[in-house]
Amino acid sequence: MAYNTNASSNNNSNNIVSRFESFYEGWLVRQEHYLDELLSAQNSNCDSSAREEEMRELISRVLSHYQHYFEEKARVASADVFFLFSPTWFSPFERSFLWMAGFKPGMLIRLVEKSVKDLSEEQKQCLDRLRAETRVEEKQLSDELARVQESVAAPPLLELIRRGRRLVDGEWRQAERVLETLSSSMETLVEKADFLRIATARKAADLLNPIQTVRLLAAATQLQLRVRTWGWEREAERRVGRTE
Repeated sequence: MAYNTNASSNNNSNNIVSRFESFYEGWLVRQEHYLDELLSAQNSNCDSSAREEEMRELISRVLSHYQHYFEEKARVASADVFFLFSPTWFSPFERSFLWMAGFKPGMLIRLVEKSVKDLSEEQKQCLDRLRAETRVEEKQLSDELARVQESVAAPPLLELIRRGRRLVDGEWRQAERVLETLSSSMETLVEKADFLRIATARKAADLLNPIQTVRLLAAATQLQLRVRTWGWEREAERRVGRTE
């Protein structure tokens, strides 16, 4: 379904999405390089203060790398937020993991538990509190999304959508206003969800020492790249199956 009725607006949105796809491919290449650095740092036996400082610097660069992704993603949301809910730059398998156009923040906490085996009791307690706080905020956002989705299912809007090109001028303007409101609501939700993702990541990192944070970032990067590889391999197999 086309959400924008203005042709120039559609073209602008498509251009922004196309630029983001190119950006994302380059971002992933840099992500792979960062994984090499993280694994190298993780496997280092050196425990000097200089090495710890190197780890902190690497962590800062990796977090900035993620921040860059969210900044570029926000530009897509501003152009047409609906693209983010079925992104063409992800495989269907990758899209199956999406929550509010991104990963679910609680997943990061589970990664901490799986990748960091030397948590102290104090760290575990802090992590439990972070998990509880994150669950509450995730539910609030899920409830907000449900309310927005219910508004779309309201009979007047559904009727306008069903009629499509048969709408008269006044009805087009009404449909545009409704969809603009819907787009604004969805953009706000994605912004809130991304803020929660970033905040959860930073709070988790603050609970850990440098080597623990490196392990977490390495695990998160490996998971992301594996899911992407598996997703596109499945898609390739599916396409081959269609041609046989």
